[in-house]
Amino acid sequence: MTVTTRFAPSPTGRLHVGNIRTALHNALFARRHGGRFVLRIDDTDRERSTAAFDDAIHADLAWLGLHPDATVRQSERFSLYEREFDKLKAAGRVYPCYETPEELDLRRKILLGRSLPPVYERPPEGTPPPENRAPHWRFRLDHDAPIAWDDLVRGPQKFDPKLLSDPVVRREDGSWLYLLPSVIDDIDLGISHIVRGEDHVSNSATQIQMFDALGAPAPHFAHEALLVAAEGKLSKRLGSLGVEDLRTAGLEPMALLSLLALIGISQPVEAAATLDDLARDFDFAHFGRAPAHFDLHDVELLNARLLHQLEFAAVADRLPADATEQDWQLLRPNLERLADFAEWHAVIAGDIAPPELSHDDRAFVREAAAVAESLDWSAEPWRALTDALKASTGRKGKLLFHPLRLALTARDSGPEMAGLLTRIGRDRAIARLTAAARR
Repeated sequence: MTVTTRFAPSPTGRLHVGNIRTALHNALFARRHGGRFVLRIDDTDRERSTAAFDDAIHADLAWLGLHPDATVRQSERFSLYEREFDKLKAAGRVYPCYETPEELDLRRKILLGRSLPPVYERPPEGTPPPENRAPHWRFRLDHDAPIAWDDLVRGPQKFDPKLLSDPVVRREDGSWLYLLPSVIDDIDLGISHIVRGEDHVSNSATQIQMFDALGAPAPHFAHEALLVAAEGKLSKRLGSLGVEDLRTAGLEPMALLSLLALIGISQPVEAAATLDDLARDFDFAHFGRAPAHFDLHDVELLNARLLHQLEFAAVADRLPADATEQDWQLLRPNLERLADFAEWHAVIAGDIAPPELSHDDRAFVREAAAVAESLDWSAEPWRALTDALKASTGRKGKLLFHPLRLALTARDSGPEMAGLLTRIGRDRAIARLTAAARR
């Protein structure tokens, strides 16, 4: 069996963190098993689906590095749905219904008032259809045997079909609801594993019978615990946080993917450099049923760790044109976002505004400028400079180092000064010390 997974977003909005996690887990599982990852655009909702959101889904997946092996659109597959629907109709597995939403709502309230489950009640056989009302169509569940499967995350699952309502699969206007076209697609595309959130568990129970009615074995299922915000509640921000926000924040795709790949398991989350690294040990058996807590701060921490591991060749095309590998090695340990590099590169290779210093510190950096002119800059200028100043002024610790850092970088903190001073160079360093002394 070729492992084939699918990610099936609707082009009615941008991808958010929860969508991305589902796409990632489908892609990683297929990659680990040498299989295929299919993108299925669920655009049967013609009113809400847009080409702009369709394009955005593709762009977001591309930025994340999640490249599908194939792409299909449900809007291009209506003839297939029609053909399979006719087979179910001929077999008596779908049937017309004529209740209005108001009638169904009233019946549900009556059942609840009697402390009964609000399960749809099939009309008696031979009930004549009302005049001038088009039917909607329901799938007829088989009540004779329980529905059971061994879920890759949740373990053994069992449903009594008598406690499930026959689902509506087609509306009065002929448009399709989610359940049946999805099953038809999964059969046609050879989907072997369906990976999605635990909110689809009851849908899977219904769809297992649809697979059987269409003469196909059901795929394996993995229903994952839902992603929740770190404070334990579903967060509106979490539901809207998407690729566009992450790109604007300057975060690396692999920082987000590293967290989403492993969030919800007991193993520590480490920053991975590639999808292959993430796929190597990806296993649904590691995931528990407790909610997976997502915190953007964790992504930011991973982002910094990832940058600290990256080689110059991996980022060279995104750095200033005159940046060198030496610059990257020097500045990398202090980066939280890649955009920070450009700011620090400007510090070591450009001009800075002289900082405001106290009277005593101005006198101190004036002396530092004089000492800097006499140094041998081919050796270790920072060590030579600070040793000389310590001997001549008696300053040490913060009183020695902080005014020099401010004068040379206009920053209170940053990369180690030995490397910075060497990269700043003699002439620029003397000019900065002199300017700070005069301010």
